[in-house]
Amino acid sequence: MDTAERKGEPASPGGTRVRHGVPDGGEDRVAALYWEAFGRKLGAALNPPDKARSFLADHLNHDRGIVAVIDGEVVGVVGYQLGGRGLIGGGAGDVLSAYGPLRGLPRLALLALMERRPEPGELVMDGIAVDPRHRGRGVGGLLLRAVAGVAAEHARHRVRLDVIDVNPRARALYERHGFRAVRTERTPYLRRIMGFGAVTTMHRPVTPAEDTDDRTTP
Repeated sequence: MDTAERKGEPASPGGTRVRHGVPDGGEDRVAALYWEAFGRKLGAALNPPDKARSFLADHLNHDRGIVAVIDGEVVGVVGYQLGGRGLIGGGAGDVLSAYGPLRGLPRLALLALMERRPEPGELVMDGIAVDPRHRGRGVGGLLLRAVAGVAAEHARHRVRLDVIDVNPRARALYERHGFRAVRTERTPYLRRIMGFGAVTTMHRPVTPAEDTDDRTTP
């Protein structure tokens, strides 16, 4: 058994297993999945794509991600913020080092626009990405339930995420798994720069019963 699986939890239909923490050696794969899902949103800040994927892989916080694995391959990932750290790390110094001062400073300004701070009792989800070849197989739902388990374990009463207006597939997934829109911020100033013009905040309530004591770590 993978040491990061939940004890006694069989693989789901389709052979999908969930493990908590990005496995060593899985950084490039996770970065590629994340970029495929969010490159449109992050491109203005981290392009070109090859450099962006390298930056993401080099600055992952392994313990702030949950991955879905099929036949030994990571096919999905979800990140969350806890204790001031999210799945994607890297501070201002890392951005300036990677892109240089002249190109790095405007990138920092764009990244700052996307920062989200949790409110008391809230777990902020950084984003979810599933390999297109494995969509429609329940991978996203497994990851969302795992995030709810983390929130319950840490006595959070809700999970919060933001979804952009050009990603209706993601919003539909969230709604199927209990998330409800609470507000929408219009961002027309970002449409030309980052490709989206509105951001909707969604909440999903969490109950203590969703905690599972048999979770192990990598």
